[in-house]
Amino acid sequence: MNQSMHIRIQSASPPLLFPRASSSSYRSCPCYVVPMEASCNAGIMSTSLVSRCSLGGKRTHYVHSGQQIRKCSSQMGALVTSRESEVAATPAIGDDKIGVLLLNLGGPETLDDVQPFLFNLFADPDIIRLPRLFRFLQKPLAQFISVVRAPKSKEGYASIGGGSPLRQITDAQAAELAKALHAKDVPAKVYVGMRYWHPFTEEAIEQIKKDKITKLVVLPLYPQFSISTSGSSLRLLESLFREDDYLVNMQHTVIPSWYQREGYIKAMADLIEKELQKFDNPEQVMIFFSAHGVPLAYVEEAGDPYKAEMEECVDLIMEELENRKITNAYTLAYQSRVGPVEWLKPYTDDTIIELGQKGVKSLLAVPISFVSEHIETLEEIDVEYKELALKSGIQKWGRVPALGCEPTFITDLANAVIESLPYVGAMAVSNLEARQSLVPLGSVEELLATYDSQRRELPPPVIVWEWGWTKSAETWNGRAAMLAVLVLLVLEVTTGEGFLHQWGILPLFQ
Repeated sequence: MNQSMHIRIQSASPPLLFPRASSSSYRSCPCYVVPMEASCNAGIMSTSLVSRCSLGGKRTHYVHSGQQIRKCSSQMGALVTSRESEVAATPAIGDDKIGVLLLNLGGPETLDDVQPFLFNLFADPDIIRLPRLFRFLQKPLAQFISVVRAPKSKEGYASIGGGSPLRQITDAQAAELAKALHAKDVPAKVYVGMRYWHPFTEEAIEQIKKDKITKLVVLPLYPQFSISTSGSSLRLLESLFREDDYLVNMQHTVIPSWYQREGYIKAMADLIEKELQKFDNPEQVMIFFSAHGVPLAYVEEAGDPYKAEMEECVDLIMEELENRKITNAYTLAYQSRVGPVEWLKPYTDDTIIELGQKGVKSLLAVPISFVSEHIETLEEIDVEYKELALKSGIQKWGRVPALGCEPTFITDLANAVIESLPYVGAMAVSNLEARQSLVPLGSVEELLATYDSQRRELPPPVIVWEWGWTKSAETWNGRAAMLAVLVLLVLEVTTGEGFLHQWGILPLFQ
């Protein structure tokens, strides 16, 4: 490619809200410095390596050249590893009953499930936020929106087989994780809790209580943490924990993100390397990481670590690929935005068009924020974005499958669970010495406390309306004005009466 590129170091601002993983060999180089000591109460300052290239005079946050960017990252040290030698020793379990709760979004399994699934989604006050005076309209409004959107959504689910495969895949991941834990002498039970469809998180919690679990590891199946994904599920858990005496006394810990674990990185690199070999000229393929978007306000106003974690995750994967002599150019963009609020940029669809205009002929899409196939991979990426790419001049299209039950990935999840067991119920968030190769350690309430007060002031992912002089209000007021003008014109033409006729304007055009 002929783009002129330069590398810029950009500090993540505001600082990450959650404690980040630390190891004795954490990344450092003369141009990329990560503080080795910081207050856990304030979170770890994080830097991210960002490159930019010029597109017709404007700076666009996209293409990286593997050869250039690695000059720095090759000096960054080892990945955060799973410490296989330490994990091999059986943790002291005693009489405790260990449980692992996998959290995910959920999806309709049949076309008949689509409308009630959408109702559950829009009934969430974190998705559609109403003024306090109108909170009683939450469910009626969710019912209205779900009924209106259901026909279009059904078309999408019909195109991928009549429903989402997310539950089947997540159940299979749970079964394989349980096997991996048993193989390591940890007889844990693994549960699946979905946010908006069966099995709901509430159902999983009831089963956990019936099984008399005494120690619980909460593991969201989102590699990178975001307020809108893992955070939403954790807020639900928080409310459930507060209301139940059994749960109050049950020790637990949360692994909110695990994007930098060695097993995950290697599993992603394996899939990318395999798909590249399907192209006639693998070295000429642009690797296109497409991540689920989040509202920009979550990152800029609340310090959501999602963007910084996503960029670091992509850097780690590309570093692993370069170790395998794969130095393809690559880019990161964000998909699945909805509503009038601004989301993380660059957008996937805009970037695909720009890549086609710049002469890219081969593109390999990588669904970086998803570990299971669902509507956003099978329909949005495989159908909509592929069609857009071909129309934009890209001739060869490929797509890396989601991880699913890939053995390296499952084994690493098992290691993460085992590493967290000594800290279940412990206040490891406030103990620097306790921090090890997994991210986190802390209860649901401890993790949520870092942003809960700010969250209530943030716009939700989907806004129906806002009061006051806001961008959303301007958008909807503009649409209302356009509709009113259209109605007036129709009345003028059909009745021959109105202001335009009275002022002598309309007859001039007849």
